[in-house]
Amino acid sequence: MMLMSLPMYAVSVPDVEAFAGVLREKLKRAGLIATPQSLSWPQNLLMHWQQPDLLLSQTCGFPLVESLPDVQLVGTFSYRAPGCDGYRYRSFLLARDEDAKLHLPDFRHRRLAFNSTDSQSGYNSLRALVAPLAQAGKFFSQATATGSHRESLHYVQQNRADLAAIDCVTLALLHRHDPSALSGLVIIGQTAAVPGLPLITSSQTSPEHLSILRQALHEIAHEPVAKPLLIEEFSEVPRQAYSVITLMKNIAQEFGVRELTTS
Repeated sequence: MMLMSLPMYAVSVPDVEAFAGVLREKLKRAGLIATPQSLSWPQNLLMHWQQPDLLLSQTCGFPLVESLPDVQLVGTFSYRAPGCDGYRYRSFLLARDEDAKLHLPDFRHRRLAFNSTDSQSGYNSLRALVAPLAQAGKFFSQATATGSHRESLHYVQQNRADLAAIDCVTLALLHRHDPSALSGLVIIGQTAAVPGLPLITSSQTSPEHLSILRQALHEIAHEPVAKPLLIEEFSEVPRQAYSVITLMKNIAQEFGVRELTTS
């Protein structure tokens, strides 16, 4: 039995499970009899994404270009969310309401909350954005890894940090399902757009099964079960499109910003 997971936008787990259930039935009808009976919810995502029996998962663009050279890129979804541009997405910079009139340069020597250092939306995109503003390779006085976008928002709300870069799709889903997570916060800027979160499969997945996956994803993107997840299209994006993520990392390093200061 092969593995399937959709861990990246699980703001509403029941909606993700319903979507996966319809997708599994489509794959079975198309002849993929090894389709898993249920979604995996792995703790160690990087290990999970490298499993030889991975049928389908969704990763982040930064791990794709930095740590997953052997997986096959299936494509990416487009989402109905402010900040999305076709299959591209960006992050919004969130601060407390009291800082609504500030701009990014005004946050020099203040505190950042981010989900993880292997995140494009929460870390790499912001690192490239602040790099030209950095002094001696530093911009923030403190940067704390929180483990999730939701927790980064909590840090800002609780005045444990002053700024966080949050994926625009996550923001739209939180606005729908948990608006309290955004209470007292305001958008003060945005990052550059990059291709959306990659859907991947194992290097061992056959061309026939890859074709079945892509056809099923094209179809399900237009079905009612996709609407609660804000999915509107599926695109077969080439891996080369994600090279912009490496470019962002390189730009930051050229300005002397290899990492953001962490606490």
